[in-house]
Amino acid sequence: MTSINRRHIRTRLAVWFVALLAVVLLSYLGAACLLLLRDLRSQLVRHAIQDIETVEGLLYFTPQGQLKVRDDYHNHAGCHLLLERLMEVRSPEGNVLLRNEVLGSRSLGESLLPHEGEGGYSERESLMSDGMRIQLVSRRHSVEGHPTIIRVGYSQEPLWKQFRADLVALLLPLPGVLVIAGIGGYMLASKSLKPIQDLTRRASEINSDRLHERLPVNASDGELADLAVVFNTVLVRLEQSFEQLRRFTADASHELRTPLTVMRSVGEVGLRKHSTPEAYRDVIGSMLEEANKVTRLVDHLLTIARADAGQVQLHPLMFPAANMAQECASLFDVLLEENGQQLKVETTEDTMVCCDWLLLRQALVNVVHNAIKYTPRGGTISVRIRSEGDQVVVEVEDSGPGIPEDQLSKIFERFYRVEEGRSRGSGGAGLGLAIASWSIEIQGGTIAAHNNEGAGCVFTITLPAAKHVVSAEIQSKTNR
Repeated sequence: MTSINRRHIRTRLAVWFVALLAVVLLSYLGAACLLLLRDLRSQLVRHAIQDIETVEGLLYFTPQGQLKVRDDYHNHAGCHLLLERLMEVRSPEGNVLLRNEVLGSRSLGESLLPHEGEGGYSERESLMSDGMRIQLVSRRHSVEGHPTIIRVGYSQEPLWKQFRADLVALLLPLPGVLVIAGIGGYMLASKSLKPIQDLTRRASEINSDRLHERLPVNASDGELADLAVVFNTVLVRLEQSFEQLRRFTADASHELRTPLTVMRSVGEVGLRKHSTPEAYRDVIGSMLEEANKVTRLVDHLLTIARADAGQVQLHPLMFPAANMAQECASLFDVLLEENGQQLKVETTEDTMVCCDWLLLRQALVNVVHNAIKYTPRGGTISVRIRSEGDQVVVEVEDSGPGIPEDQLSKIFERFYRVEEGRSRGSGGAGLGLAIASWSIEIQGGTIAAHNNEGAGCVFTITLPAAKHVVSAEIQSKTNR
């Protein structure tokens, strides 16, 4: 049997169930006791009223003026369940005209209450001189033309005795009921929580090597099925993240190993041969070229690492987008001259953007460099800038072979290459577009690519216009 631990949910549920049931039962018993007490008092009042009506017809005055009760005075039916009545008859002035033997020399109140017994029966509780608490009923009657006030009282002791007996009878089974309810509640909670325990056990068995496994989903479990679906969704994201991390690590290792291997090979060959200083300079130049590739790759990896860690702080500035495009174009003058290519920047208006200059510059440089790599010798790369409502659109078009349609959605992934077999000299590490996508999206922009109908590919960058950003900031300050 499952051990009881107060920290367990099933234990707390059982305790809350028992506590709630106890409150409900005690509330019910309290209401029942109040109703029982009121009913017992009502019985006393009814008996007293019946006695008054009976006594009224049996009273008479003797020739000497004394008030008497005829000998045929008797108790009404059911009165044997109570103690004998206490009876007293007074004049309207308060003088005692008659007291029965049970009352003796005691009094049912020393003085009359204002308008006592007028227009109906006066009911009240009273305390006698000897400390006895009674239920008293009085009524004004005319006996042989003489106005009188008849008082009849009953001791409340039998009432409270009956009440205590009934209360004990109601409370006696309460502990047993609560114990049974607690056991039943604990078992019910354990049964209800068993699917959660099964999910917990299955989830604890899933580690980094078993992320492909999923929790069972049973539609009849209701909320537990929703929990399993959410957990499975988390597992899917974790599996994708782990797979992306593995692929990233493998690709980064592969990209680093290639230039390092080339550097080592070139160095070893250079050491084994006795060459001229010019040959050694060529060897050193080749090693430096590979070292530059490693440096660029490490810089890209550091940029991606900072992006994933959220450690990049934006420093937005307002500047013309055309100035940014012209600066990026000037960086490729030598490369364009070597390839016999042309880079055109077309803008029809002074479009202003509000972005981080360095991040946007890096993104645009990566996109333009990608266009130059895939544009054939003698081709043209176009950079067009225009405004569309509250956005600035930058298009970078090349005249290369384009990108297969089934790979357009993947080109912004890390280490992804459209052509797996192309040379690394022209292909790069496959991180430039991934960094460009991140740099643009972190500033509220978007980037997408599509093929031209003829030849070439167009990268479309959408950025928020400066006037739109400024108006949003003004609106935000106004709302504050």
